[in-house]
Amino acid sequence: MSQHHLLPGAGQGTVTAYTVGFLLSLILTVEAYVLVAYNVLNGPFLIAAIATTAVIQLIVQLVFFLHLGSESKPHWNLLAFLFMLMVLLTLVFGSLWIMNNLSYHEMSPKQTDSYLIQDEGIRE
Repeated sequence: MSQHHLLPGAGQGTVTAYTVGFLLSLILTVEAYVLVAYNVLNGPFLIAAIATTAVIQLIVQLVFFLHLGSESKPHWNLLAFLFMLMVLLTLVFGSLWIMNNLSYHEMSPKQTDSYLIQDEGIRE
């Protein structure tokens, strides 16, 4: 029975796989730290670089430590992961939506009028 790996050397539970995964995780973490601590990039470029290292870190964690893709039936694990991702995104964006809505409803009537006039582009 052959196993398909997303990355070579990502065998299930081998010392080499764990070592490579650990080193990649360490390098990505240090890279993100250096980008922020030494002001290598600014503004949207910094956010994009950190987001990129975070996505790469996620892939490294999934492949080397959670062994996603290395089992004989990866289809079910992938579906479970995608469902978890959908639930996570729903919770995060739903929470942000609710917090924004609460902020709007906690305004005083004068602040609400000012907000609506500014938001709708109404000129008095």
